[in-house]
Amino acid sequence: MGRRNLTDRTLKALKAANPGKHYDVMDSVVPGFGVRISDTGRRTFILVKRFPGKFNPTRLALGEFGALSLEKARTKARDWLELIRAGKHPKDEERRQRVAEERRRANSFRVVAEDFINLAAMKQRKGSEVKRDIEREFIARWDGRPITDITAYDVTAVLDDAVARGAPYQAHNLLGHIRRLFNWAIARGVYGIDRSPCDRMKPKDVIGPKAVRTRVFTDSEWRAFWRATEGIAYPYGPLFRMLALTGQRKSEVAEAEWSEFDLGRKLWIIPAARMKADAPHVVPFSDAVMAILKSLPRFERGDHLFSTDFGRKPVNGFSKAKVALDKAFLAELRMDNAKAKLAPFVIHDIRRSMRTGLSALPVSSDVAELVIAHARPGLRKVYDQHTFEAEKRRALELWAARLRDIVEPPPANLASLEKAMA
Repeated sequence: MGRRNLTDRTLKALKAANPGKHYDVMDSVVPGFGVRISDTGRRTFILVKRFPGKFNPTRLALGEFGALSLEKARTKARDWLELIRAGKHPKDEERRQRVAEERRRANSFRVVAEDFINLAAMKQRKGSEVKRDIEREFIARWDGRPITDITAYDVTAVLDDAVARGAPYQAHNLLGHIRRLFNWAIARGVYGIDRSPCDRMKPKDVIGPKAVRTRVFTDSEWRAFWRATEGIAYPYGPLFRMLALTGQRKSEVAEAEWSEFDLGRKLWIIPAARMKADAPHVVPFSDAVMAILKSLPRFERGDHLFSTDFGRKPVNGFSKAKVALDKAFLAELRMDNAKAKLAPFVIHDIRRSMRTGLSALPVSSDVAELVIAHARPGLRKVYDQHTFEAEKRRALELWAARLRDIVEPPPANLASLEKAMA
């Protein structure tokens, strides 16, 4: 068994062993390190070392020359010598590290995020919105990275980008989504993660205070909004008008199904699974809503009112529709005033504007809150199970009349309203 200072040139010059034989050349640099040459000329790096408590030395294969460079083979030999001194078998440790790396790769952010979406998020009321935000903002960035590699810096970068593009409210939503995802993954205990990068991350500190939104439409804006929506094609035009007339949340209207409607009784019963308060919500609708419903297409493939794939799935992408609405909205405003400007608004502001409109009508505050499905406080929620169907119907009919008078003022401005109130 020769010993020499191995070099790449030396290794390449070594001759094949005699048929059926092999020989070893040991390195003079790293003790126990060498190369075994077979009768086919294959050169395999080896480490010969006696394990603690063993009488005879053990020969371990490090890898084949070519696939493993001499420099890396020496480094690997030194590492294995340290493991042996510590009483660990290098092969066992290598296997453990390989399994850990495979598990780490299998628990990529995409895999965990998709599990969260399918097993948790989609069971919630706003599941489709959470799915869209996670896919667009987080999976698109982190994709195959191990979830254990995601840091607070990574999360903050996503939030900073949202704020920079003028969407601080969305940044708050995104932080809520990603915090729930990590907490869910930790609770599951199967993804190799035991801490969240969102720990100690306070929204006020990393995003800024969440200001209370107060945007409501003026009468001139209501008029422009309604006329703008009349020029927007299905599904978004009628969807926006239904939001204005009912005051329900965007998801509650966008995900509505025909099975929820009793056209004969003019009732819309939104099931508990789609409501924020986890209780069914009764919406008695006006003739104006009935007119919208009668204008909608009915599909054989699916039951959704507002859909772009023949009713099978509800609409869920509002970005382009909102841009179109803003453009038409501003154009209508400028029909009356060429210099008019449209103050920024979000779709939820339609709901707030409608609720504010109810306060200007002879509708009690309690009924107005029930119309938009705000839960009653305390024991009233438990013991008062009256649906207030008649009261809500009157409120919504008054609002439809008021909105009609705003959009198309009658010669005597209050005539229509007074008639509806009679």
